[in-house]
Amino acid sequence: MMRAPMRVLTSQSLFVGEHEIGIEHHGALYRLKITRQGKLILNK
Repeated sequence: MMRAPMRVLTSQSLFVGEHEIGIEHHGALYRLKITRQGKLILNK
């Protein structure tokens, strides 16, 4: 069975000038942040 290609988004298109966004997943809110070092951190 063939899998569909993975959808790829740029962090620039997700954050649109912000340093933190919220992601709702199964009723829980997660925070995705860009650190000062330019890395991504996901917290619940």
